[in-house]
Amino acid sequence: MSHEPKAAHQACSHPESHVHDAAAYLAEVEAVCRERGLRLTALREQVLRLIADADRPVKAYALLDQMRDARGPVAPPTVYRALDFLLANGFIHKLESINAFVGCHHPRHQHSVPFLICRGCLATVELEDEAVTRLLLGQARALGFEPHAQTLEVHGLCADCVAANAGR
Repeated sequence: MSHEPKAAHQACSHPESHVHDAAAYLAEVEAVCRERGLRLTALREQVLRLIADADRPVKAYALLDQMRDARGPVAPPTVYRALDFLLANGFIHKLESINAFVGCHHPRHQHSVPFLICRGCLATVELEDEAVTRLLLGQARALGFEPHAQTLEVHGLCADCVAANAGR
């Protein structure tokens, strides 16, 4: 899974459970499912594998197209149910602003994290800094707001795209 730009690596808040590559990520999700008594069906695993193998965020209909190529006809609700399962169990994240999905580097820890999304190449970085999440929740509660979900996505250019644009 290469959701991080080559030029920068974010400090990890749970390095003991950070999964770096697609094969290790899939194995970790399978282990977590066994431990939690969850059923990782062949279809759910296929959706997860497609997300893990992608080097950028993946939209649901792109997943559907890839699955049709491999399996034949697949109904959209089938893919959405698989995505719902993976989201509900913290194995993937949904990038709301671009309506796409990325694998979670920490499938053992359900969490809400900010994302950096490059508008040039769509490289996506899961910011692994719990202080940002705590700060937002704390400020919301200080205002009497009871948060139920949190999505923070910062759009801009990754280091590679900044460098590429500087050469123009």
